[in-house]
Amino acid sequence: MITSSEEFYRLRRSEIESEYDRAAHDDAPLEVWLEVIQKFPEMRSWVAHNKTVPIEILEVLSRDKNPKVRSVVATKRKLPEQIQLLLARDEDYSVRERLVWNAKATDAVLRILAEDIDLRIREKAKAKLIEVA
Repeated sequence: MITSSEEFYRLRRSEIESEYDRAAHDDAPLEVWLEVIQKFPEMRSWVAHNKTVPIEILEVLSRDKNPKVRSVVATKRKLPEQIQLLLARDEDYSVRERLVWNAKATDAVLRILAEDIDLRIREKAKAKLIEVA
C-alpha cells in the first residue's frame, strides 16, 4: 500500500522496475490520492493510470483542466456511466476518442458519440452500437 504522496512520487519516478510497478498497481487511501493531485500536479495522469484508483478520484480527474489527464480517465474500464457521459461531451477530441475505444463504454455514451462532430469518433461509435445490437 502507498502511504503518502511523496511515496507515490518516488515510486513513479523510480528506475527500479518493482518500485515503478507499485505506482501503477498498489492502492492508497483516498486522502493520499487527493494529496498527490494537489502536491504533484504533474502526476495526475499517473494517478489515473493506477489500477486501483478509486472512482472518487477518477471523478475529480475527469474534470481536470489538462486533456491528457481526462484522456487517461476515459480509458478506465471501471468508469461509471455518469463519468462516461461527462467525458462523451468533452471539448477535447482526444478525450472523446479514448472513450469511444473504451470496451466498457455504455450504449448511452456510444449514442452520444455516434453524433460527434468528428467523423472517426462517429463511425467507431456507430460500429460499436451495431456490434452490441
